[in-house]
Amino acid sequence: MTAGQAPGRAGIVDAHHHLWVRARHPQPWIDPVTMAAIDADFEPVDLAPLARAAGVTATVVVQSIASQAETVHLLGVAADDSLVQGVVGWVDLTADDTAERIARLRAARGGDRLVGIRHLVQGETDPAYLDRPDVRRGIAAVGAAGLVFDLLVRQHQLPMATRLVYDLPEVSFVLDHLGKPALGRPEMTEWIGDLRAFAASPNTTAKLSGLVTEVERSHWTTDDLRPAVDHALDAFGPDRLMFGSDWPVCLLASSYQRWVDALAEMVGGGPRAGDRAGIWGDTACRVYGSTAS
Repeated sequence: MTAGQAPGRAGIVDAHHHLWVRARHPQPWIDPVTMAAIDADFEPVDLAPLARAAGVTATVVVQSIASQAETVHLLGVAADDSLVQGVVGWVDLTADDTAERIARLRAARGGDRLVGIRHLVQGETDPAYLDRPDVRRGIAAVGAAGLVFDLLVRQHQLPMATRLVYDLPEVSFVLDHLGKPALGRPEMTEWIGDLRAFAASPNTTAKLSGLVTEVERSHWTTDDLRPAVDHALDAFGPDRLMFGSDWPVCLLASSYQRWVDALAEMVGGGPRAGDRAGIWGDTACRVYGSTAS
């Protein structure tokens, strides 16, 4: 990734998508009934024409299961595919040798494309999971390695995530999917305050991604999503936000192009028009680019 990608619809960086081949790395979280649209394999050859049509010139692929082997595979994919410029992988944060595990990933083929680490915190039932000393030790090791930590949390976990980012100011954190706000529900009022508290820590950025699967999937409109995008712009500003497709998960509710067009509509008008470079590429290049080739 190179800082200063062209703003707007040219040179877009997709900061969040997935790839998987289930025979190699099973995806047990996919329900073949309710998630039939993504109960399939998704490889770079499937993504490339969609990205090209949307003006995407670089991407960051993100882990989807708690498997270091999956991360090794994704690094190999990035080594072979010029579109995939970064990998957000997985390591066991609670292991005594987290730093060594990160080093082994970097020594793997494509290891220079490792830009971050993520754990599926949204699936943890412990309300203080991110307060645990062993977990924090692992996250600190991620930061010490010069990597970003992607936070995948649900709305009710945002206060826990906020404690973490304030207590580890040396680590750069990215909030995936804006913390999955309760769009259109009364609980979203709490999300607004929690998001602002999270964003007040300067070591944080966030992804405008994953929103289409947080509303009624069959007939959503930009009006359903706009409150979350507007509050995120107010809390972070455009220079601390980045576009992510969440492909292929987005296919549960939207095509790749439809989400790109919807987000462009929501952030592209009025006084924000001149600030689009951050959202569409510069923020991702700045946050992830220091360790991406």
